[in-house]
Amino acid sequence: MDFSDTPEEAEFRASVRKWLEANAQRARGTSGRFTGTGTDDIGAAKAWQASKYEAGYAAITVPEVYGGRGGTPIQALIYRQEESAFAVPTGVYEIGLGMCVPTVMMQGSDAHRDRFLVPAYRGDEIWCQLFSEPAGGSDIAALRTRAVRDGDDWVINGQKVWTSGAHFADFGILLARTDPTVAKHKGLTMFIVDMKAPGVDVRPIEQMSGGAEFNEVFFADVRIPDSDRLGAEGDGWNVALGTLMMERMSAGQGFGFFGATEVLELARKTEIGGRPASSDARVRERVADWWINEQGLKLLSYRAQTALSKGELPGPEQSVNKAIEAPQAQEIAYFARQLRGQAGSMDGEEIDEDWVHVDRSWLWAPGMRLGGGTDEVLRNIIAERVLGLPGDVRVDKGVPFNQLTS
Repeated sequence: MDFSDTPEEAEFRASVRKWLEANAQRARGTSGRFTGTGTDDIGAAKAWQASKYEAGYAAITVPEVYGGRGGTPIQALIYRQEESAFAVPTGVYEIGLGMCVPTVMMQGSDAHRDRFLVPAYRGDEIWCQLFSEPAGGSDIAALRTRAVRDGDDWVINGQKVWTSGAHFADFGILLARTDPTVAKHKGLTMFIVDMKAPGVDVRPIEQMSGGAEFNEVFFADVRIPDSDRLGAEGDGWNVALGTLMMERMSAGQGFGFFGATEVLELARKTEIGGRPASSDARVRERVADWWINEQGLKLLSYRAQTALSKGELPGPEQSVNKAIEAPQAQEIAYFARQLRGQAGSMDGEEIDEDWVHVDRSWLWAPGMRLGGGTDEVLRNIIAERVLGLPGDVRVDKGVPFNQLTS
């Protein structure tokens, strides 16, 4: 495992940091993940994305012909690491540029790449990912949204849920069932869908934080031309696996949650029994445990960074990052709220700016324990693909999908 940048990587990191210092505002213990989705917020995100595009940082690994820099995965990781220290509005693009647009790059036609890539990297168009469904939960292959061939078009009917950013997205990648007579992991096909097309109904879901970043999306006789299919008919599961693989490329980025260092700083400022909470052995013990976990995740990220530096892809062990960080973020935020005593029931904005990020972590962490794979799914991945333990018993293996739902 390498802990230091190569001379070339160090030079690139320095140039990135210099550009960010000149063009962005440093964050105060937070990151761009917690961003609003109002008109002004999206406008700010588009302006920031456009400035990154002009500077050559919007699509670092993408060939120059498609608006990229033609750089390496390690350069992309270095940029993300440096940008995370600045309060920039990146949230609306994370899924689209991190997962959807790379899928278009890998599985789309030349016409798709010519039409969609540059507007996406420049920030003109925003994408969402339409996988999860009410009846499927974390089992993506259990989806019931149907796509039926009608001449040169496909007619889509069904429902998706928990779709981040669908209410302001221009396009999405949609996984639908095109053949129900085969096993559930087969007979799936991926499409590009215009989110403003007739028959697409997006309904925001109000969250306990007061925001509405997630949505239900309904499709009623939505027509998609076969030319907007991604990959072969019936091969949607393999296309989707490629999309989900892109999540590993965010190794080392983190979620921007309130962490051990931040809660220790608050403990120094907060009194328990007339003394700083940080002087209490119970507080120090909890913070030490969280700090140790964070160091372990940092080392795991270094391993992923080393793999990228050598031209390799991080493996499924990156599931450990989310399996530990999201639950821990919820624990830390809850503990910090307890430090406030009776004031813990109040909104952070009513008390002090230092507590705002605590509340955001507390309200966001439960969702992050679901999105991108629940705690249970991640543990199964770690057990089966990392540790080599026997897989769960599956009674649906090889059974045609229409026999499972009849």
